[in-house]
Amino acid sequence: MEKISVTSSVYDCSIVHLPKVHNRTGNITALENGKTIPFSVNRVYYLYDVPGGADRGGHAHRNLQQFIVSVSGAFDVLLDDGTNKKIVRLDRPYIGLHIVPGIWREIIDFSSGAICLVLASEKYDEQDYIRDYKEFGEFRAFTGSTEG
Repeated sequence: MEKISVTSSVYDCSIVHLPKVHNRTGNITALENGKTIPFSVNRVYYLYDVPGGADRGGHAHRNLQQFIVSVSGAFDVLLDDGTNKKIVRLDRPYIGLHIVPGIWREIIDFSSGAICLVLASEKYDEQDYIRDYKEFGEFRAFTGSTEG
């Protein structure tokens, strides 16, 4: 896969407060491409039955964007751009986290019964994944370069 020039940082990843409609029978939050989600969604999946305290993720993406929501329970998302690290706690179904390409992510410290919803900008492509942290460092060194 062709290397792209990504200079994103953990500070380009953002918390998004989603609209919540409340009435006496409960709440609803709608997710819409290009409106509440800052990209067109091409894949949806969710993590569940993850043992309490367990971790998932441990990879980066070359091109893919993700939007992560805790639809039940709580977990932390560790974001790493090779220089800066940031931990974001997701514990409300009306708060999402937009992760831009080129960021290493680990989903950690799942509460018992947590459900992690992930909306992705691309269909699954194994070539887009960087699963080795050393390779991620090399990727970031390349993408951070200003030389042709």
